[in-house]
Amino acid sequence: MLTTIQNALKTKEIRMKLLFVLLCLIIVRIGCNIPVPGVNSGVIQQMFESNTSLGFLDVMTGGSFSRMSIFALNITPYITASIILQLLTIAIPRLEELQKDGDDGRKKINEYTRYLSIVLSIIGAVALIIGFRNQQLFVNDGYTSMIVAVCALTAGAAFLMWLGEQVTEKGVGNGISIILLINIVARIPSDLTGLYETYIKGASNITNAILAAVIILAVIVGMFVFIVLLQDGERRIPVQYAKKIQGRRVTGGQSSHIPLKVNTAGVIPVIFASSIMSLPVVIASFAGIQPATGPDATVFQKFLTLCNQSDWCKIGSFGEFKYTLGLLIYIALIIFFAYFYTSVTFNPLEISNNMKKQGGFIPGIRPGKPTTDYLTSVLNSVIFIGAVGMMIACVVPIVFSGVFGADVSFSGTSLIIVVGVVIETLKQIESLVLVRHYKGFLGN
Repeated sequence: MLTTIQNALKTKEIRMKLLFVLLCLIIVRIGCNIPVPGVNSGVIQQMFESNTSLGFLDVMTGGSFSRMSIFALNITPYITASIILQLLTIAIPRLEELQKDGDDGRKKINEYTRYLSIVLSIIGAVALIIGFRNQQLFVNDGYTSMIVAVCALTAGAAFLMWLGEQVTEKGVGNGISIILLINIVARIPSDLTGLYETYIKGASNITNAILAAVIILAVIVGMFVFIVLLQDGERRIPVQYAKKIQGRRVTGGQSSHIPLKVNTAGVIPVIFASSIMSLPVVIASFAGIQPATGPDATVFQKFLTLCNQSDWCKIGSFGEFKYTLGLLIYIALIIFFAYFYTSVTFNPLEISNNMKKQGGFIPGIRPGKPTTDYLTSVLNSVIFIGAVGMMIACVVPIVFSGVFGADVSFSGTSLIIVVGVVIETLKQIESLVLVRHYKGFLGN
């Protein structure tokens, strides 16, 4: 990895791409600290301090949500629009045709994604402003402040969408993913500082401090190693192509494989599951209702506690531990969305038909329906393994947070995103270095 980065920095073209990405990320971080005009950001920060369930939103936005900056919506509308368009391709034949229409079709789908993301940005901004208005969010009353805030939030989301596309086109890696990466990474130093202050500096003696440091380091390194293995793991299904005689030439006969990634659905199931569990808590917070477990708590407040990740795995008493049932619901949602999303994006029947048209077959499996059944069987096994891996990556931070009170913003979702984006970006840098090397070799 270090050799790849060194070779990339030695090449002017790649170096300029990396500098462009760095400049764009600096702009993103500056924008995350510019507050929306007329907004009392102190009210939002107090709300986040009293309601830790909103932390997931703040992590995804790099802290801009708690500051109520112009980038408070961040790239969430664009990601949501992309997922919606991808799911609609199986329901709308026109979109399915565009998806199969090559570059022109993909450009058209990207255009629809931009329009939909703007619509979602407006809806999200209006909902956000109306929800927080009752919490004395604005310095001055009146609709003017609300309209200005909605325009600022929508413009911020649109600008980040445009900036992400510029990074993809003129820089290195996927711009949207890199913006999401820098937002998550920006929160990690403060979390590590908090862990140091609480468990190492605040330890009763040097032995406990060293033990805490070793445990924290082992958990973080172990999580990163596990997620790297999960992201890189794949099941390769061998494919053999029959020989064909075309004129005087014999073509085909080569061997290949179908790579099935262990984590076939990526981080999408985790995002869906986290969003569903946190949505009731977020909506209730707009109305000033907080999760509670005391004798005076209502049934709805106890339901909010069940959905709140910060209340899971608390072993103080059975009254608190019973809300860990929400964790089981969370795990079930991860597994469900892993199967659902993969079934939408990966079609064994289509792959089987394409193999048959090209004269390919899986050794020992007949073409046609037996191949489809075999691919479906293997895919279901791989999905389950990947879902279990994602479940472990997400549950470990939650368990440590509940049992030991380790209050950190980065979770399994964040770590999966960070590792996945870093690996994909490094692979693209490596391919750019390799192409550049070949060009120089041929030029000489």
